[in-house]
Amino acid sequence: MALNFNLNDLQAFRAVAELSSFRKAAAALHVSQPAFSRRIEKLEEALGVRLLERTTRQVSLTSVGREFDRKVQQLLDDLDQTLLGIRGVAATRMGEVTVACVPSAAYYFMPKVISRYHERYPKVRVRVLDASANEVLRAVAEGDADFGLNFVGGQEPDIEFSPLIEERFVAACRRDHELARKRKVSWSELARYDYITVSKSSGNRLLLDQALSGLADRPHSIYETQHVTTMLGLVEAGLGVAAVPSIAMPGAEHPLLASVPLVDPVVTRKVGLIRRKGRTLSATADQLYAFFSELKMARRKGAVATRRSRGSS
Repeated sequence: MALNFNLNDLQAFRAVAELSSFRKAAAALHVSQPAFSRRIEKLEEALGVRLLERTTRQVSLTSVGREFDRKVQQLLDDLDQTLLGIRGVAATRMGEVTVACVPSAAYYFMPKVISRYHERYPKVRVRVLDASANEVLRAVAEGDADFGLNFVGGQEPDIEFSPLIEERFVAACRRDHELARKRKVSWSELARYDYITVSKSSGNRLLLDQALSGLADRPHSIYETQHVTTMLGLVEAGLGVAAVPSIAMPGAEHPLLASVPLVDPVVTRKVGLIRRKGRTLSATADQLYAFFSELKMARRKGAVATRRSRGSS
C-alpha cells in the first residue's frame, strides 16, 4: 500500500519537532502556516497515528511521534549525505550530529575537536548533550545521541567502547595557591586544605571513592557540586582545591587555574567513544566520530616521539 506523503511533509514534521511551534517551523521552511498545517495533517492521516499533541500554547511529540522523529532524522540525514556524495561536494555537506559528552570533557576538550570538524564541514549542525556518565550512556543506548564521549560503558553488552585516552586525576588549585608550586601532591596533602568534590551521583565521585577506599588520610569535602565545571568555578574563586580529571583542566596559559599531578595513589580513568552496537552511523556522525579517532592516533604518535627524544638525550 502506497503512503500518501512526500519529502516536504517529513521536513515539516522535523521542523515542528525541533522548534515546538507551528509558526516558527512554517517560517523556517518559508511557507504559510495554513499550508504547513496541511502538511502535518496529511502526514498523520497517511500514517494513521497522531504524531503531535497541540494546544493553544505549545506543541509536543507523542510517544509515537518521538520514535518517528528519530527515524525521520536518520532518514533525512542519510538522504542528504547520499545526494552530497553523488555531487561530490564535501565542502557543502549538511546535516546534524548529536554527541553526548560528560561535562569534564565538554568544557575544554570537546570544543577543540568540534572546531576542527566545523572548519571542514561548516554547514553541519552539531548538538552536544553534556550530562552525567549514566545519562550519556542512556542517551546513546536509546538513540537520543549518535555516539558519546564517556568513561563508562565498557561493560555494557549493547554498547561498543573505543578507548581514546587514559588520563590521571590532578589537583586543581589557583596559581597563587601554595600547592601550585609543587611538582606532585599526595592525597593526604590535599586533605589539609578546603576540599571541593562532586556529588555521589557523579561517576567521577564513584571512581575516586573506590580508588581511595583504603586511604586513611583521604580528603573530606567542605563544598559539593553536581558537575566538574562548577567545581572548577569554585576553585577559581579561591574557595578551595579539588581533584579533577586532567582532561577537564585548561591549558598552561590559563591565568588563574593550575594543576598538579596527584600521587599515593595515582588514580586514572579511561575516556573513550561509545556507540550502540549494530547501529550504522550517519555520514555526518561517522565523520565526527573519525575526528576523535584521528585524535587518538595523533596522541599515540606524540607519545612515541616524546619517548624517542628522551631516549636519545
